Amino acid sequence: MYQVLKKISARPVPYEFYTTKRLWNDPHISKKMLEYHLNESADLSSKNMEFVKKSVEWIADKFGVKKRTEICDFGCGPGLYTSRLAKLGASVTGIDFSKRSIQFAKEEAVNLNLNINYVNKNYLYYSTDEQFDLITLLFCDFCALLPQQRKKLLGIFRKNLKDGGSVLMDVCSLKAFEEIEEMSTCRYGLMDGFWTEENYYGFLNIFKYKSEKLILDKYTIIEKKRIWNVYNWLQYYSIEMLEKELKESGLRIKEYYADISGGRYGEESTEICVIIGK
Repeated sequence: MYQVLKKISARPVPYEFYTTKRLWNDPHISKKMLEYHLNESADLSSKNMEFVKKSVEWIADKFGVKKRTEICDFGCGPGLYTSRLAKLGASVTGIDFSKRSIQFAKEEAVNLNLNINYVNKNYLYYSTDEQFDLITLLFCDFCALLPQQRKKLLGIFRKNLKDGGSVLMDVCSLKAFEEIEEMSTCRYGLMDGFWTEENYYGFLNIFKYKSEKLILDKYTIIEKKRIWNVYNWLQYYSIEMLEKELKESGLRIKEYYADISGGRYGEESTEICVIIGK
């Protein structure tokens, strides 16, 4: 038992393990993720619905979204943003790794009589000759990628962004990083049965990597017949750190805000929303 607990509490080196695929395509977990997306009052897989509506209004005004504005939402989930932007007349593409979320989004588009191009694919491998007026990557999705994945995705953005177009993206700020403390906890059925239909104990270890500005949520799930892990890495940024990554990919920050509803950025902002151009 001592050795098991020692392994559970062991601190990996940065990005030593990567298990994101499990979150989006495990039958049970993907179902729970979709439920979180659709929870209208909680900021779990998506922002709460009130914020979504507010941010869509800001996006539409800021980027002059109108008929035939070409938009691509990377990591679109069940279509919370794509459907609202399509209602404004925009030509919208949504890409997501989760088959369950894309299926829900497609059904919603049919119900709402919206013509949206949904693609069930890992957006790191999305390839098209089409270029867009606006590319979005929301809910700090960029922060959950490995460094090499971030570089690859920025290359895709640059290739598929029209001259004069914009990328809208948000990231976690260093203010948010400062507020996080390392901790460990164990619960029976951790997160209310989120991880599996079977009976289980769940351990959560939060590790903080100060020099890298990186957080790891390490989940250890103990079922009767198996023990398995999920590693959620999250990179935190200053504006200068983000500028450096973007510059290396031929992109630049044009404007920045506190969030994707256009709030004013300040020292207490826990997110940074950036408008990016070539």
